[in-house]
Amino acid sequence: MAMLVANLTTSSFCLFSSHRFLTQKERVVSDGRVRKDVIFNRASLRTVSDCSDSISTFDRSATDANTRLRRYCESGNLESAVKLLRVSGKWDIDPRTLCSVLQLCADSKSLKGGKEVDSFIRRNGFVIDSSLGSKLALMYTNCGDLKEASRVFDQVKIEKALFWNILMNELAKSGDFSGSIGLFKKMMSLGVEMDSYTFSCISKSFSSLRSVNGGEQLHGYILKSGFGDRNSVGNSLVAFYLKNQRVDSARKVFDEMTERDVISWNSIINGYVSNGLAEQGLSVFVQMLVSGVEIDLATIVSVFAACADSRLISLGRAVHGFGMKACFSREDRFCNTLLDMYSKCGDLDSAKAVFTEMSDRSVVSYTSMIAGYAREGLAGEAVKLFGEMEKEGISPDVYTVTAVLNCCARNRLLDEGKRVHEWIKENDMGFDIFVSNALMDMYAKCGSMQEAELVFSEMRVRDIISWNTVIGGYSKNCYANEALSLFNLLLEEKRFSPDERTVACVLPACASLSAFDKGREIHGYIMRNGYFSDRHVANSLVDMYAKCGALLLARMLFDDIASKDLVSWTVMIAGYGMHGFGKEAIALFNQMREAGIEADEISFVSLLYACSHSGLVDEGWRIFNIMRHECKIEPTVEHYACIVDMLARTGNLSKAYRFIENMPIPPDATIWGALLCGCRIHHDVKLAERVAEKVFELEPENTGYYVLMANIYAEADKWEQVKKLRKRIGQRGLRKNPGCSWIEIKGKVNIFVAGDSSNPETEQIEAFLRSVRARMREEGISPLTKYALIDAEEMEKEEALCGHSEKLAMALGILSSGHGKIIRVTKNLRVCGDCHEMAKFMSKLTRREIVLRDANRFHQFKDGHCSCRGFW
Repeated sequence: MAMLVANLTTSSFCLFSSHRFLTQKERVVSDGRVRKDVIFNRASLRTVSDCSDSISTFDRSATDANTRLRRYCESGNLESAVKLLRVSGKWDIDPRTLCSVLQLCADSKSLKGGKEVDSFIRRNGFVIDSSLGSKLALMYTNCGDLKEASRVFDQVKIEKALFWNILMNELAKSGDFSGSIGLFKKMMSLGVEMDSYTFSCISKSFSSLRSVNGGEQLHGYILKSGFGDRNSVGNSLVAFYLKNQRVDSARKVFDEMTERDVISWNSIINGYVSNGLAEQGLSVFVQMLVSGVEIDLATIVSVFAACADSRLISLGRAVHGFGMKACFSREDRFCNTLLDMYSKCGDLDSAKAVFTEMSDRSVVSYTSMIAGYAREGLAGEAVKLFGEMEKEGISPDVYTVTAVLNCCARNRLLDEGKRVHEWIKENDMGFDIFVSNALMDMYAKCGSMQEAELVFSEMRVRDIISWNTVIGGYSKNCYANEALSLFNLLLEEKRFSPDERTVACVLPACASLSAFDKGREIHGYIMRNGYFSDRHVANSLVDMYAKCGALLLARMLFDDIASKDLVSWTVMIAGYGMHGFGKEAIALFNQMREAGIEADEISFVSLLYACSHSGLVDEGWRIFNIMRHECKIEPTVEHYACIVDMLARTGNLSKAYRFIENMPIPPDATIWGALLCGCRIHHDVKLAERVAEKVFELEPENTGYYVLMANIYAEADKWEQVKKLRKRIGQRGLRKNPGCSWIEIKGKVNIFVAGDSSNPETEQIEAFLRSVRARMREEGISPLTKYALIDAEEMEKEEALCGHSEKLAMALGILSSGHGKIIRVTKNLRVCGDCHEMAKFMSKLTRREIVLRDANRFHQFKDGHCSCRGFW
């Protein structure tokens, strides 16, 4: 009886076990099929003894496999663990063992092994619960397959914040900040309990995306969740606000923190320094000292940076001493920032001492020292140190190369810059966009635009800085047409939109060409994009309109500048000066001083120029004395030249000559040239001859002065002297700079030279000029043939005058532009007297306003009168 009961009990146990395995298998297999290797055939249950043997064998094999796998995991033998899994069945492996194998894959960063484990789990239909899912997600995250890790999170509810935090952090590290934030939002929606690290991690993603609104919402959620008093969370919020320039918000969080560690203090100090508030950062540093918080290396590095920015070298020295006592002097960061602090404060001797004492100099050390030499104008030392780097076996990086190129650019060292360029080519660094931009800037500032063009054309990738550098280089080097052409190409390519810097670079080109229509187009672009608030752009726009002859528009825009700087005032004063409005320039100068802005050397040059071109001698002397006695500015050659020009134009030639003789600095050719121009205006040939010899001695290769003297002789009918001068020019191999004028019509710049017949409208232009000359004769106005500068018959002289480039340009403007449109012409030389008279007559005859800008000033012709009033 007892035996029977035992047999029945055993049989019941076998049947129960078979049933349990079948239902579990059928529940988890997704395709609805039950695998043959796990179905227990009822026929196999023939005897109780057979069933008992199978259970015993199964238990032993499962236990044995799990034990072996765990041992492999403990010893770190991933390869053996994966091999064992390949030959194991589902019933051999416990899910907890799989978690151990996945952890080993995560620790080993073995994506291949991890994928095999994942395949085993899915192939055998394991239920992926929170524990197994967490380990799967961890494995994929650690192995860098963040897409698969995210898929696990989408399929499984993982309850522990740790795994969410790890994936959020890895997504952020990979640059997928939006993905990190998306995971955080899912974590919120699932109600997963968060910890301090969650908020510290996610705040970095909001910070990196510059999402101020998102970060502020996070801050609110943190306060509601009760994590606001956690130190690590507070530190992360401080860092977030500082990175987004919300300094006041960061300080509020900092002040409200109940516990502050050294990280808290370092964050706020560094944040102030990074946001250009070095003095506030140093103030917090003092509070940190008072609070008794222990200072670390990061603190000192931030304080050195603050001292450098605020030029507080005395405090920097004190912190230097503290760092030495704290044994930080062996740390590279300490030495490099200390070196940088001394170099930025102008103490190159101390910087060099730190550099020399460094046992292990890095590329950062060399770069800081090179930049220090560059700031102090010691270009030779900077280039020399760059060469020493290679001897020491230290390869310059991008920052070093750009630093030395900037040094060459600032000091116009073209040859040294070319040598650096050769090194760049040899070391395959030319394709770095920062290096290429620095190279173009160096060539542009050294006046070698062909080389800059070549670098630009070879660039595989360009950014807006690349375009701005070349456009600005063309403008500054007087290649205005090329600057406008490149600007138009930038617009056509549509890869980049011109920014504030672009328009500030191209506007001087418009000013140079008097390209009024193109300038107006750019003005519209500026207003549409809100760039006028940029003071550099606003100043360039005022300058452009002033140089295009639209003085009223320039003044209106000047008045619209909310916060005017010295450049704003100087540009407008110079505009009045170019147009001969000296009284208006002086009135503006007085307004500038009332506004609390002191003039500099350039402002006084513009002001004295205005007095010179308006005949305001007494006012000019008064301004000159204000500059010397009230503003304590020592006059330069430019200031003296303006005074000489002012005296010479008003007929005070002897006084101008005595003034030059009594100057405390040696006069240059510009000063003597100003007096020579006065001699021409007032027909003083005798004095002109004395002055000319001094000019020829100072600048023997300047053709302009020979031509000026030839003009003086020609106007006095001294043709033999003219021939002698021309012979002298020929013997020296000099060539006269040909007169050239240009006018913009319908967006196209039309260029004329004297006697030019290449324009398609030449016949109409010549016919128009003949008709104007005929009307002038009818009214008793004879051609001023002395300006023909040739010894010939009157008719031949008159024909030569008709071919002057400014007449051709004005004629084309009148014939081609609509009625009432202002004619704007620019000439590279001074306008001749006959062209000046003809322009006055044409403005009266056609009832058109003509604005002519020559090498000296503006002439606005209207109703037969000129704005220069004879002072030209």
